[in-house]
Amino acid sequence: MATATTLNEENKIHRLPATAEQIPLPEKFTYPFHYTPHPLCVLAAQEVQAYLGSRKDWQTEIGQGKMFGVLVVHDASGQLGFLAAFSGMLAGSNQQEYFVPPIYDLQAEGGFFKPEEQAISAINQRIAALETDKHYQELKENLQEAETLARLETGIAQMHLQQAKARRDHYRATHPGEPDTPEMTRESQHQKAEFKRLKRRHAQTIAQHTDAIRQWEAQIECLKKERQARSSALQKKLFEQFHIRNARGESKDLYTLFHEAGRKEPPAGAGECAAPRLLQYAFVHQLEPLAMAEFWWGASPISEIRKQGYFYPACKGKCEPILRHMLEGLEVEDNPLLHAAPEGALPLEIVWEDPWIAVLNKPAGMLSVPGKTGQVSIAQWAQERFPGSHIVHRLDMATSGLLLIAKPLTVYRQLQEMFRQHAIQKRYAAWLEGIPAQPEGTIDLPLCLDPDNRPCQTVNFQHGKKAITRYKTINTTDNRTRVYFYPQTGRTHQLRVHAAHPLGLDCPIVGDELYGRKDKRLYLHAEALSFVHPVTGEKITIEKKADF
Repeated sequence: MATATTLNEENKIHRLPATAEQIPLPEKFTYPFHYTPHPLCVLAAQEVQAYLGSRKDWQTEIGQGKMFGVLVVHDASGQLGFLAAFSGMLAGSNQQEYFVPPIYDLQAEGGFFKPEEQAISAINQRIAALETDKHYQELKENLQEAETLARLETGIAQMHLQQAKARRDHYRATHPGEPDTPEMTRESQHQKAEFKRLKRRHAQTIAQHTDAIRQWEAQIECLKKERQARSSALQKKLFEQFHIRNARGESKDLYTLFHEAGRKEPPAGAGECAAPRLLQYAFVHQLEPLAMAEFWWGASPISEIRKQGYFYPACKGKCEPILRHMLEGLEVEDNPLLHAAPEGALPLEIVWEDPWIAVLNKPAGMLSVPGKTGQVSIAQWAQERFPGSHIVHRLDMATSGLLLIAKPLTVYRQLQEMFRQHAIQKRYAAWLEGIPAQPEGTIDLPLCLDPDNRPCQTVNFQHGKKAITRYKTINTTDNRTRVYFYPQTGRTHQLRVHAAHPLGLDCPIVGDELYGRKDKRLYLHAEALSFVHPVTGEKITIEKKADF
């Protein structure tokens, strides 16, 4: 593919290939937090990827992974083109000729950021120098030696006190009725006084060492407070420079946008992602935004799941307050998650039932419990059909399959405890993109919420909760693999992350638009449950095969 040519070098609008003329324009602008990339955005992304491939000087950095974005626009004359952007820095700069500039160039010469950043860096160096200073290390070693000597000598003195007291006690026991001798009294008083003097000497020595260390550490703490104050002030001043525009021509700074969203302050890096850069440039240069998409290029980071060439929604932690403001004045697609369950989803299929338990086949696209969208959920349906009932576990909205409903509360509590004790076995069927390296095995990757990109989960070996999945390959066709999953724990998105993560199977579940790419549906189905009935004691096995 030939690299896109630029329609206007000054405003950085690039030409789309000729095939774009056959593609209808989008009716509404992209809803950035949940979308299928418009074909024009796909073409634009291919042009950017071709350009990235031509930059041999960037290959090492790009290979480590970076998010890029494209915005399809009309210019003032109505001519079609696209803008490109990257998130953060590229090749040591936040400005590169092919891409739109940042909303605010914090690296600009003569600006306030670099000098203050250098001042903070100098403070860091002073802190590091003080913390590694030879004299400071000697002070800490002297304190440690003094504390060790104090424990040793007071321990020996304590033992001598106890031995002397034992001798006196033995004398009293063998000479009942006789008073202590003057020698015994003097010995006791002398030993106690000596012990107190010993402890006092050691306490004074330790205090002297401690005071010297505190004076040293007071310098370090003073510098740390200065660093914190200057960093906070710099961050605030920096965010105040981001004057974010919207389609109505209104402008607000980052602090205002995040405050209005109920956030104390913007997170680090807010305003530096590709999507805000693209829209800001379009608004400043009177371009009409038509469609937008962001894609990942390069290797996946360990904490997140990113596949080269896949499109991803805008992150909510950093971008949601910004983009919601920027999109005001544009006609934007509806959030597809707000749509009600499709026709035919109700009434639900009851796969198995007795007086205490019901097992439902949840369709893909239906919530397990009520959410913010107002969409009908399994829990609401169950309450109407079985008053007083409770769903025992959950399935992701996009996942189909078997869900347990407990009719009386007592059975609900028993089944919940069985889940906690791993006494309920589950089997899921899924199609994967690609072929796992091993036909079967166990994935052990701890998971926790990604606070900047809810509801996505990340692999975190320090703070994540234990998550274990067994899997077995069933068959392979057209570079897709059908597998069975046997989750040993029940973490949010566990199977989806374990399938897609590079340290897991490195094969996303087909249709997983959070960790892979969109398809007709998420090809994940809970098809088997096995447990001992909490009332009858019978072994129950229920199956509902996937229809894919």
